[in-house]
Formats: sequence, structure tokens, C-alpha cells
Amino acid sequence: MSTTVQRKSRRLRRRVAVFACLVLIATGLDQVTKALAQVRLTEGRAEVLIPKVLSLRLLRNPGASLGLGSDYTWLISLVAVVACVAFIILFVSTDSMAWTIAFALAFSGAVGNLIDRVVYAHGFLDGRVVDFIDYGWSVGNVADIYLTMAALLIIVLIMMGKPFKATVQDTKTDLVTEAADFQEVVL
Repeated sequence: MSTTVQRKSRRLRRRVAVFACLVLIATGLDQVTKALAQVRLTEGRAEVLIPKVLSLRLLRNPGASLGLGSDYTWLISLVAVVACVAFIILFVSTDSMAWTIAFALAFSGAVGNLIDRVVYAHGFLDGRVVDFIDYGWSVGNVADIYLTMAALLIIVLIMMGKPFKATVQDTKTDLVTEAADFQEVVL
């Protein structure tokens, strides 16, 4: 097996490991914080952490961000399923660790809220998302923070011109490195 193929294989394994670990940890943290919120908080009553800035208040949100689409919870759930599949396809399609992290965060946020919609459903994907972090203008959860972090990271990656896939120059560099490795073995 050539050095370039071995190197790409190692990179892929590393990216898969990072994606899987990040998703497991992030989704686990989201679900644990939601479980704690349901046990420790009273629905509708705020526990002030920073006056007029941040409090904890249990809320079950049938809609999307800011409660939008409350009458279409099942549709929001289906969009979340499609988004999760899309994030996995994008993750598999990239060879960039930075993009891998962005897609892992986005997947974690989408799947964290989707879990709520499935677990707390009374009908077809009509469950409500457990929100508990009250910013004063919006109430969210840890999954929402992951979605925001992913969006910001994607914006930064685009603004920095970080390639989604290896460029021709990267491929040329790999070929030069492989040739140098071959020369070391021969000499």
C-alpha cells in the first residue's frame, strides 16, 4: 500500500474517531443536562443565575427556534432527520478536520433535539424539546448551543477560505512527500 493511501486512511480513521467521540460526548451532555433540568427545575419558574441576563427555566418547546412552527412539530422533526443525514453525508465527503468538527457539532445539536421529539411524542414525531437556558429573549438548551457553535464555525471556515476537500496543491504535496519517502527507502 502506498504511503499516500496509508496517510489518507489514517486521516479518515482519525476524523471518524473525532466525529464519533464528539457526537457521543456532546449528545450525552445535552441529554444529561435536559434530564437534570426536568428533575431540578419547576416548569415556568425561573432560577436566576445572572440577574436580567441568564436564568434557568424549564420549558417544553413544540416548535423550532423561538417557538416558531409550533403547529408543525412533526415537520420540524422530519427536517431534523434530513439534516442529520445531510451532516453525516457532508462529514463523509470532507477530508478536513475543521469541517468534521463543524458537522459533528451540527449533528449533535440536531440529534439532541430530535431525541426529545421522539422520546416525548404522543403522536407521530410531535414531542416537545426540553429547553431550560433562559437568555431573557429566548429559552434554549445545550443542543441549541452546539447548533450555534457549528453555524459560527462554518461561517469562520468559509471566511478563512478553509477548503472542504483537499485541493490539487494538497494532492501535489502528497505526491512530493511520497516521492521523497520512496527515495529514502531506495537510498
